[in-house]
Amino acid sequence: MRTLLMSPPSWLHAFIFFIAGAALLAILLGFVTYAILADRKVIGYMQLRIGPNKVGGRFGLLQTVADVLKLLIKEDTVPDKADKPLYVLAPAIAFVPAFAVLAVIPFSAHLQFADIGVGLLYYMSVSGITTIGILTGSWASNNKYALIGGMRAVAQMISYEIPLVMSVVGVIMISGSLNLIDIVMAQKHLAFVIMQPLGFIIFMIAALAELSRTPFDLPEAESELVAGYHTEYSGFRWAFFMLSEYGYMFGMSALTTVLFLGGWLPIPGLGFIPGIIWFTVKFMLVVFFLVWLRATLPRIRADHLMEFAWKVLLPVALANIFITALLKELF
Repeated sequence: MRTLLMSPPSWLHAFIFFIAGAALLAILLGFVTYAILADRKVIGYMQLRIGPNKVGGRFGLLQTVADVLKLLIKEDTVPDKADKPLYVLAPAIAFVPAFAVLAVIPFSAHLQFADIGVGLLYYMSVSGITTIGILTGSWASNNKYALIGGMRAVAQMISYEIPLVMSVVGVIMISGSLNLIDIVMAQKHLAFVIMQPLGFIIFMIAALAELSRTPFDLPEAESELVAGYHTEYSGFRWAFFMLSEYGYMFGMSALTTVLFLGGWLPIPGLGFIPGIIWFTVKFMLVVFFLVWLRATLPRIRADHLMEFAWKVLLPVALANIFITALLKELF
């Protein structure tokens, strides 16, 4: 009876979870807003252009906010021959997993929304659901270009999901855990980017393909497919697809920081700087790297994309697992 009296009421738990979810969503929306701006400004500077510089001062700090407001007041059009229920549902199917995976990302030793024992497995499993939303939206649009983009997205994500998962097997073998906090703590003396350089390279290449970022942006190749799988979408439904795309950019950059860059762990001798600062710096470096590649590399051909996954990344990922197992056994 005493335990029951001392335990917090269920409504308080529900309220705390609601506040935590709202805070995480606010963080995601803030990131997406300025990641889009960074995409445009950084690429602009790299290509000797100015980029947005009208709304929000010379740096265009409110340009993305203005774009979002424009999308919200745009007319919501649905093609006459579209499968309306699936057409309406597809953006939500694409976005919800992109938001749900962020719950297991540890931003510091004491800042994580859901600490589960198999956080890495949860991330890899849930993130694949977005593919269903993309294929559903492309098929329901009743547009041949959208369908081609959707089929490209499915083929690309399935092909690169395998080397992506296999690239982190070495990390799991060394840390002995699927828990993301345990993986970070296993890098206390040496980050896995140094211990697993081959796994890191495979992970980053496969992550680019999973994100459909340049040079693997074939699902929405504007020069070939109008706008790819979301050709028939406009207004806030199109915004949901963009939100899921940049949400995964947030999640994949955070996961890269946790798995290979030591998360919130400081550089030796600089432990006085808070862990969340270290996480943020490493995270932003990964985001900048993704933007940098978009400004640098051309889009590759679809057949080269598939061949690279099955003929190069998959064998190299298998070799990395065997090498890691051998070194672990010897040392």
